[in-house]
Amino acid sequence: MDAKSFDPEQYKAGQQQQWDSVAAGWSKWWPTIEGFSQQVSDRIMDLAGIGEGQTILDVATGIGEPAVTAARRVGPAGKVIATDHSEGMLQIARDRAADAGLANLEFRGVDGGSLNFEEAAFDAVTCRWGLMFMPDLEAAMKAIHQSLKPGGWFVTAVWGPPEKATGISIAFGVAQKVLDLPPPPPDAPNMFKLSPPGTLEAVFADAGFSDVAQETGIVEFDFESVAEYISFMQDIAAPIRLMLADKPPEKAQEVWTTLAAALQKYVGVDGRLRMSTENIIVSGRK
Repeated sequence: MDAKSFDPEQYKAGQQQQWDSVAAGWSKWWPTIEGFSQQVSDRIMDLAGIGEGQTILDVATGIGEPAVTAARRVGPAGKVIATDHSEGMLQIARDRAADAGLANLEFRGVDGGSLNFEEAAFDAVTCRWGLMFMPDLEAAMKAIHQSLKPGGWFVTAVWGPPEKATGISIAFGVAQKVLDLPPPPPDAPNMFKLSPPGTLEAVFADAGFSDVAQETGIVEFDFESVAEYISFMQDIAAPIRLMLADKPPEKAQEVWTTLAAALQKYVGVDGRLRMSTENIIVSGRK
């Protein structure tokens, strides 16, 4: 698919199918995922000023984060509405919320580019690792800005550039190289689209946000072994599953074998696999 052939509606339909296809994997691995991700959710809560009794919107919630974290922060007097386009992922989120006894958390199957909430409905809006996948980012940002109360904050996290986001980028880089795939069209969403310096701040400013600020941090990927990490990626990485969808089994095996070799440099003397991965958080106020 080249830049001229990029179709946002086709892309969204494909994304929904792909994320539905890995929902079971996310259910299996969510304790591991939240083990290294909870610090990011907590930081988003702090920057958004989320507290007791507030009404919060979480966009592209996936399996329910940081919506679950927000629901605990706002307490029984508050409310969190969480949206995602993948019903498979949302079902996992609903199950997690039910298991946690969170009656103040509501999930809706809404695409991030189709948000249609009342003006000034929310005290804060959050989004963790979802904004870069939205084909109509301008529409999504406009809707988020409109839905906020005056003075409310929107806080989002995206991955840093590939060379600094090893835990995420190494598997995608290996797959792209082994399969000899071209880079994504420049106008197409991808994992690292919002990582270049200044890109996301400009998106916030264009949407009308003020007091825009960016900070970077490190998410530590820590796995028992290379084999565990590869199993993790096989189960949860929807974009890689898409790359391999029309490839013969031996080519898929070549991807995973090549990845295993590339990962050896990150294995410690104890045999554990550890990779430091840059995370970017941007906040802005209405």
